[in-house]
Amino acid sequence: MAIKTILCIEDDRLIGEMYVRSLRKAGYDVDWMISGNDGLVAARNKPYDLILLDVMLPERKGSDILKTLRSGNHDMIPNSKVLVLTNFEQDEESRMAMEHRADGYLIKADITPRKLLGIIEQLAK
Repeated sequence: MAIKTILCIEDDRLIGEMYVRSLRKAGYDVDWMISGNDGLVAARNKPYDLILLDVMLPERKGSDILKTLRSGNHDMIPNSKVLVLTNFEQDEESRMAMEHRADGYLIKADITPRKLLGIIEQLAK
C-alpha cells in the first residue's frame, strides 16, 4: 500500500511543525489538525493513507478518536493506517487497547523525523 496522504493530529506546535515539514519535504501530502475534534472530523471526511495520532489532545483524547474510528466490527477508516504517538505514560490496559486498534504505537521522545520517515516506509510495504 503506497502512502501519499497523511493526517497529523498533534497539538504541540513544535512537534507538529517538525513532522509536517519533514513529511512534506519527503513528498507526502499532509494535513495538520491541532484539536481532537478537528482531527476526528478530518479523518471522517477525507480518506488518508496514514493518520499520525497524538494521545493527549485538546477537546478529545487520541484514544477516544481511535475508538470512534475503529470500534468493534465497525471501521470508519478501513484504508488508513494509524500510528499513535505519545509521550504520555499510560497504564498497560489503555496502551494495549490502543495498540490493538492502531498499526503502530510510538514514544515521541524516541522518534526523530528521519526515524518517522523510515517507519512510514516500512508501513507502506
